[in-house]
Amino acid sequence: MPQSTASLDKTMVYGPDIKLGIIRDTSIQSFASKEELFEIKMPETIKKVDIEINLSYQLRPGDVYPIHRIVKQISVENP
Repeated sequence: MPQSTASLDKTMVYGPDIKLGIIRDTSIQSFASKEELFEIKMPETIKKVDIEINLSYQLRPGDVYPIHRIVKQISVENP
């Protein structure tokens, strides 16, 4: 879903009557690859992280269709 702003600052707005600019497009296009980067600060004492990723399709509020789910445990130790 595109995230929009009123172009006055970086605050996201959701009403279609005041959306003037797209600040980030998080939609996934058919048959097109897309890469997203998420940076999360964590204490240095953490060695492993459990990650859960859910991909779903939502046509309208309340109608959520699960498509894919991945659960992994990754190591985040510094070399």
